Amino acid sequence: MNLIHSLKIGLGIFIILISAQLTIDVGDIPITGQTLSILVLAFLYKPRDMFLVSFIYVLLGVLGLPIFANGEFGLEKLTGGSGGFLIGFIISSTIISYIYESTKSKGILIILSLTSLGTIIILLFGVGRLVTIYGLEKGIEYGFSPFWLGALVKILIGTIITYYITVYVNQLSRK
Repeated sequence: MNLIHSLKIGLGIFIILISAQLTIDVGDIPITGQTLSILVLAFLYKPRDMFLVSFIYVLLGVLGLPIFANGEFGLEKLTGGSGGFLIGFIISSTIISYIYESTKSKGILIILSLTSLGTIIILLFGVGRLVTIYGLEKGIEYGFSPFWLGALVKILIGTIITYYITVYVNQLSRK
């Protein structure tokens, strides 16, 4: 990995850790900017790089850097209620990056569809983990009910940001 590539990976991690500190507490698992930044980055990074960014981010938090929501860290975040969301970040962003890279059309409807799919994957992993801990009713109450409206807003914001970034990048590459 050369210096520029390492800096790009580091920048992605930095963007996620900053967005993780933008929180709204709604219970044990806060609403954060992580999902938004992870999904936008998935459109801008190649799949292998996106996997590295999201995996290293989670690994650094598990190893003790206070980079998760509200400056939290540690293995218990991965094995506790937030763990499904953290794993979902890695899987979702890698899948979305791969699909987007493989897609010929890069229009706003593709971006909207993939941002929605990415959000669904994250929620499935997050709620799935909570269901294993608390049961179906509480898992949905803790992992879906407080987040669905924010998820819709993040899908729309992420789609708009991604679309305009890709339009801008395409215009630059034509010059």
